[in-house]
Amino acid sequence: MQRHMETGRWSRRRSLRRRFGRTAATLSLLTAVACTSGQTPASVTGAGAGAGTADEVAVATWNMCGVRQWSCEKTGGPKEKLQQLRDLIGDSGVQVLLLQEVCSEDLLSFARSLGPQWHSAFEPYAEVDSAGRRTPVDCTGQGRGQAGYGLLAGSPLADVEAIPTEQPTVGLHRGILCARVPAQRLRVCNAHLSLRESDAQHPDWDFRDDQLSSLVAAASTDAATVFGGDFNSPPPEGDRNTSAWIWPSETYDTYRECDQKGDSRKGKATHKDGTKIDYLFTQLPRTACKVVDTKASDHRPLVMRVSRPENPATISTVG
Repeated sequence: MQRHMETGRWSRRRSLRRRFGRTAATLSLLTAVACTSGQTPASVTGAGAGAGTADEVAVATWNMCGVRQWSCEKTGGPKEKLQQLRDLIGDSGVQVLLLQEVCSEDLLSFARSLGPQWHSAFEPYAEVDSAGRRTPVDCTGQGRGQAGYGLLAGSPLADVEAIPTEQPTVGLHRGILCARVPAQRLRVCNAHLSLRESDAQHPDWDFRDDQLSSLVAAASTDAATVFGGDFNSPPPEGDRNTSAWIWPSETYDTYRECDQKGDSRKGKATHKDGTKIDYLFTQLPRTACKVVDTKASDHRPLVMRVSRPENPATISTVG
């Protein structure tokens, strides 16, 4: 099995939007599954994510701010970011990471440096012009490859796939990448959502509701899925939140967010500006949640510990 995978697949769906703010369509793929962690475990409220037990696995999401030309010049280089990965693995026992704004060659180097058991998967960002031409985004700095998002795990990845979803007509395409982690009996999906007003041709269109719906639909095919990433959106909390409409109800009802406590969707800040825009969701029982301080990015890593499914058969996808 390859230690590093690239899907090489692009979503070619054009946006069919006709107005800003339309309600997300009902998910025909979404299965009705009861939430297995409807109540917040006592260990989650204010808990850290230490070494854990043999029946648990820790998953992290982190926007590494590794694309230097995207205002990341002062967040450290690959050496500092690798050290943060080592800290997450050593201090929090993280075995699976959802990474955004990472360079392809850096990701390969991180996996090699962490050891032969570490595997990665990568999907590049692309700039799309008015003629539909796609241009990968190169990372500045010699030999760092392309900018994108990926997965890093301390065991082999399987069934890696890019999930098609709506993207800006003209502008930067991000996306969703899913894979199974058989050794952990998990499936994970990493999403990096579009910024609001990111379509140069239609600045009044918002794609985040469709992208979240695609992400939830992908997660619904496997009850042992952990999904999250950089959603470029605050949680659906507060009367002044004008983007609360983008969130499918399933995210906080069928699933539970790492930092979700009871009915509150607020969560601790994950960005240096004091907002929460990074998330981890699952149906599996949560046993710990932690936001980790770092100087190696403008985002703080979010770490969630969950109980592993007892039956490996639960990782099979629904046809």
